[in-house]
Amino acid sequence: MGHLIEVAFRGNRKEFFSWDGDAPPPLRAGVIVEADRGEDFGRVHATGELAEVRCKGCAHGCGTAPPPRQALRLATADDERLDRELTAENERARRTSMERVKANGLVMKLTDAEWQWDRRKLTLYFTADRRVDFRGLVRDLAALFKSRIELKQIGVRDEAKRLGGVGRCGREYCSASWLPDLRPVNLGVAKDQKLSLNPQQISGACGRLMCCLRYEHEFYVQSRRRFPKEGKILVTTRGEEKVVACDIFNERVTLRTVDGDTRVVALAELKAEMGGAEHGGGAEERTLESSTAEYAVETVVAVAELEPQSMSMLDTMEFEAFTVAQAVEGEAEVEVEVEVEAEVEAEVAVETPMEAAAVDSAATEGAPKRKRRRGRRGGRRLRAAEERRKAGDEPHDSDDSDDSDPADDSHTDDDGV
Repeated sequence: MGHLIEVAFRGNRKEFFSWDGDAPPPLRAGVIVEADRGEDFGRVHATGELAEVRCKGCAHGCGTAPPPRQALRLATADDERLDRELTAENERARRTSMERVKANGLVMKLTDAEWQWDRRKLTLYFTADRRVDFRGLVRDLAALFKSRIELKQIGVRDEAKRLGGVGRCGREYCSASWLPDLRPVNLGVAKDQKLSLNPQQISGACGRLMCCLRYEHEFYVQSRRRFPKEGKILVTTRGEEKVVACDIFNERVTLRTVDGDTRVVALAELKAEMGGAEHGGGAEERTLESSTAEYAVETVVAVAELEPQSMSMLDTMEFEAFTVAQAVEGEAEVEVEVEVEAEVEAEVAVETPMEAAAVDSAATEGAPKRKRRRGRRGGRRLRAAEERRKAGDEPHDSDDSDDSDPADDSHTDDDGV
């Protein structure tokens, strides 16, 4: 059964191969492996269990399936010498290719050039803001180098991974040294960690957000779940307070009261205060005071809206039931008293039929009569009712309004017909 090994090539490019020997090759040993239409030179990067773990988790890994290619043999001294010579050839090929790019007028940046160990293929890596038609460039380079040409467009983070370098932390780029996969990093990661949102301070050499911003992001997310959200209003033993800031490392919360006073309290103490406010007497007293004040305002408004002639009726119905002192006794009594107040307002608005008739007659004596236009049987019934009221409720035959000729219903009331 073959061994699984991970081989590193130029530009921090890594791939997995199978090794048919009895024991896997040592680390950093040069090996000759199968390549695209030929052979290539690389160095062993990982073997054994470490190679299996990386194969399952890396972007270039093949998971549980066996690698499609094999490592042929260990490199000899001549292979090592040829590999050193190709290093200088790569730089010359890149410079020559850049001249051809300018000659063709293409908007692209050649990042790196890599000769295959057997010189059967030349791979050129470039970056561009948009899609580039490089078919003419490929033909020129194939005629110039007499080899197979392959162009690969990569991103700026992959460019930093290939070229390598030293970050602001003083260490080699994580992507070039050990990071198995370049995961996307967005601005929300910096917001969750309360970092500066200035791109110049949180960006790497590639111009994108640094990869290390994701390393502790999960810790911040899990820790902030135990703290209240900033800007939330909490009810403590001191009343309502607003959360200003949360210190997850020292487990402290900064609160600000309505008056503007600020204090810093430990997270455990804050939870105890909130529990005391919920189960203690402070919240009950505050609730009663607020309900009492609101009910007193409603009572005053209701009394002010009543007309002066209705105040005598309130006096006869024991207005003491609407006092604020009895409203404090409970919410049920408050609801009952509100219903009583509604009944009082309804009784004030009720008038007897005699009073209504007197008001109508007084209003109609001095005012001129207006003719009303009504159609069909409704107008007849209204006139009959008015005649009975003027005659002092004398008995009339009710059939006068109902047994009329249907042909007369089409006439209007303008002429009294």
